[in-house]
Amino acid sequence: MEILNHLALGFGTAFSPDNVLYCFIGVLLGTFIGVLPGIGPTATIAMLLPITYYLTPTASLIMLAGIYYGSQYGGSTTAILMNLPGEVSSSVTAIDGYQMARKGQAGKALAIAAIGSFVAGTFATFVIALAALPLSAVALSFGSAEYFSLILFGIVISTTLAHGSVVKGMAMIITGMLFGLVGTDSETGAFRFTLGMLQLSDGVETVAAALGIFGISEILRNLENSASSEDIKTAKITSLMPTRQDLRMAAAPIIRGSLLGSIMGVLPGGGSILSAFASYALEKKLSKHPERFGHGAIEGVAAPESANNAGAQTSFIPMLTLGIPPNALMALMAGALMIQGITPGPNVVRDQPSLFWGVITSMWLGNMMLVILNLPLVGIWVRLLRIPYRVMLPAIVIFSTVGVYTVNNSSFDLYILLFFGLLGYLFRKFDCEVAPFLVGFVLSGLLETHFRRALNFSSGDMSVFLREPISAGILIATVLVIATVALPAIRRTRAEAFVEADD
Repeated sequence: MEILNHLALGFGTAFSPDNVLYCFIGVLLGTFIGVLPGIGPTATIAMLLPITYYLTPTASLIMLAGIYYGSQYGGSTTAILMNLPGEVSSSVTAIDGYQMARKGQAGKALAIAAIGSFVAGTFATFVIALAALPLSAVALSFGSAEYFSLILFGIVISTTLAHGSVVKGMAMIITGMLFGLVGTDSETGAFRFTLGMLQLSDGVETVAAALGIFGISEILRNLENSASSEDIKTAKITSLMPTRQDLRMAAAPIIRGSLLGSIMGVLPGGGSILSAFASYALEKKLSKHPERFGHGAIEGVAAPESANNAGAQTSFIPMLTLGIPPNALMALMAGALMIQGITPGPNVVRDQPSLFWGVITSMWLGNMMLVILNLPLVGIWVRLLRIPYRVMLPAIVIFSTVGVYTVNNSSFDLYILLFFGLLGYLFRKFDCEVAPFLVGFVLSGLLETHFRRALNFSSGDMSVFLREPISAGILIATVLVIATVALPAIRRTRAEAFVEADD
């Protein structure tokens, strides 16, 4: 009954006219971003962070969440019709979806993708509702020592589960933490790493840094790798109605994909991408005819589309209940709350119940909107793909710079935007992921605060982190993660370096 009461509060909040409008704007924009390759929800949310200053916390988070899971829908449209995934997670859908389209079954593939996403989104919404209160209750018993250990654990596991080199991931997260410590020391009032610039006394502006590291750097990379869209060929869409046989074949993969995606979305570094790949591999392994995969198997569309949508939504669980963003996009969501004066974590459930439950129930509303919107708008999304990137570039840059300037009416923030844009571009050139950088940047302040607070309470005794049983357990888990995942990767990197030196 308690959960039903909370859901009733959430639906009352989510169905208010303003929040319905912002949910609609979010899912529509998310679909648009998902369709267009190369932009992505992370860069888009970074660009829209300035707007959240003028919205209520609930409306801003509902809109940003809609962009995230809406992009999962949009990415499947072009993946199926053109073999051109708008999102990384949609590249799995393209394997069988495009083959179905070539056989004249594009409408059927799009319908199954939409149905699977809606079912998974509905399931993930209830998973969040059921998991939120128990996790928040546990987190409320945490002190500063436990929080420090938990944040440290989240940082380590996010780095080790990131794609690419673990060593580079660790270097990026430490670099992000150093930039996050720029500003005034809260204990002594001394300036740190400001280089004598008074504009940096309040720290690096989160919006400018996030938009530069994701948005501007992505624009620079796309300009370098821009390809002509004239050769894009679109599959013809006939009937959008799947047969009963199609629905029977897709039912089990949708259920399995929803379950797997909901579980993997909670894991740091998981989210929609890992969920989609894992569910596709699972369906191929369970299939009696695995040779059909890659040649237009409807299960190869249903499972990853369900998994990536479920994973996108359940990745909100650790951010909202524990205050630990599991990936870079959730770090941006946490940043959106923090600039509104709300600290993500268990206190949100207690102090901001309408925000918490309103965001959760808005996900179901947004998924319903997406089913109604996506199939009729397929033709429009396809035409948008033919707009040359050089035409869209000026609009994106203008929107970014105006948005960053209006946050503080400071021209200095534009220099920060440019600096982090160039820095992000260099990171990408050296195959360094920028996602760990942002996680470190956002979490560094919380990590420092809880570290110093724990030492203040213990009169400077460092053993407080090991005396508290929960803190000690989390630190042991952190060491085990480093020992089992990070150290072997570091050894491999060193061995490769020695081999290259010998050559």
